[in-house]
Amino acid sequence: MSERERDEHSGIETTGHEWDGIKELDNPLPRWWLWVFYGSVAWAIVYWVLMPAWPGLTGYTKGLRGHSDRAGVAQELTKLDAVRGAQGARLKSVSLQQIEQDPELQAFALQVGQSVFGDNCATCHGAGGAGAKGYPNLRDDVWLYGGTLDDIHRTIQVGIRSGHPQARGETVMPAFGRDRMLDQAQVQDLTEYVVALSGRKADTAAVGRATQTFADQCASCHGAGGQGDLTKGAPSLTDAEWLYGSDRDSIREQIWNGRNGVMPTWEARFSPETIKALSVYIHANAGGGEEEVAAIGGATAR
Repeated sequence: MSERERDEHSGIETTGHEWDGIKELDNPLPRWWLWVFYGSVAWAIVYWVLMPAWPGLTGYTKGLRGHSDRAGVAQELTKLDAVRGAQGARLKSVSLQQIEQDPELQAFALQVGQSVFGDNCATCHGAGGAGAKGYPNLRDDVWLYGGTLDDIHRTIQVGIRSGHPQARGETVMPAFGRDRMLDQAQVQDLTEYVVALSGRKADTAAVGRATQTFADQCASCHGAGGQGDLTKGAPSLTDAEWLYGSDRDSIREQIWNGRNGVMPTWEARFSPETIKALSVYIHANAGGGEEEVAAIGGATAR
């Protein structure tokens, strides 16, 4: 700290601070800046008086206006419920098929379904429902538990391995390697067998060795030809759709550890009409119609 002095070039007194030969001038703050600062202080005081501001031991200051964002949201939701009330009642009283046959009601269901999907389902299935590794694609024709309106509705309602008494997913993929049901060589051969089932080039000798293993351990769920079984939620192994990856390492990992996905039940969280709207939205954005989807018998849940 040096003595305060006057700068010889500008004639302005310094603050007495100096760094590496550079001295700080004691210029006054710009007047416009001061007015903005004073105005901000005044605005803050007015805000503290009018609006909720200061926390306390048992609550917070309410402000003279008594403003509450929570109450405001509740009022808006009440208004929204009133607007949706008539259409929502219609959704509740008609079947899923009737909703799709009524253009006006279907449009309402799609709007509600899109909003609900974005808030609750997109976290796992993606904003457009295209899925990701470990999360099924909802926009194609391949379904693990069926792609009809009723199938989709039930899956949303009870979930998969969700703990609901009627949840889907009673049949699980065993951890053949981790639980020592098969040894490493058998799992490797079975990996080649699955690769061959999907129409790709595989080790012929390994496929031959795994034929009986597949028949003994896998065919009861996936079928003798690996075509899958919708009634058991067993995916087809013959198509190009893979939930956990189609490369050999991913297939081997699935056989070894037996990953089994979980989807929550929404029955206790959504109203019946909301579940219907969500079902219609997902069904409308899927790739095919009910008959086509049901006939495929595959799944994005490998």
